[in-house]
Amino acid sequence: MRILLADDSPHAQRMGEQILTEEGFEVVTVSDGDSALLRLEDVDPDLVLAGVAMTHRSGYEICQYVKLSPRHKHVRVVLATGVKDPIDEAEARHVQADGIVQKPFQASVLLGVVKPLAEMAAKERGSGPLPAAAPGKRPAPKAATVVPMVALIDPERVRAAVTVALDASLAGIIEEITEKVLIALGTR
Repeated sequence: MRILLADDSPHAQRMGEQILTEEGFEVVTVSDGDSALLRLEDVDPDLVLAGVAMTHRSGYEICQYVKLSPRHKHVRVVLATGVKDPIDEAEARHVQADGIVQKPFQASVLLGVVKPLAEMAAKERGSGPLPAAAPGKRPAPKAATVVPMVALIDPERVRAAVTVALDASLAGIIEEITEKVLIALGTR
């Protein structure tokens, strides 16, 4: 069973990953909410364990996305809360969180919440509408079941990525244009 652990605390990541991998779970960790949403597709988890207060996107936002996604309807979401970021129980209910755990993680408490939820998710995955794949391969998502990522696009981050890409290629573009202009001027 796969777990996507999203938390901006390196300590919470290490502790959660250690506890869960020792119990036999496959764990992928990310350090912010945007990364969690991006990794959902390739990790294809049975359960998401998300810190409520993370950079870019909160655990509540991750939970809401997962719960609204037909592709991830079997996925369970557990919110992790620390002393400095108390849980908003009304918001947790609103986004349909499946469980809540306190940080720092205690092995017995974390496993007591995560294990039954992950087992239910794995069972639903097997009986759900996704076709069974060949051993070692995951089924390809159907176009109709993938929730568009449009709502998750941050224009400032896109602008920054475009700027970085242009900066990296600008010298080559200038050289190429200069060479073509010189060739054109030399043939006239």
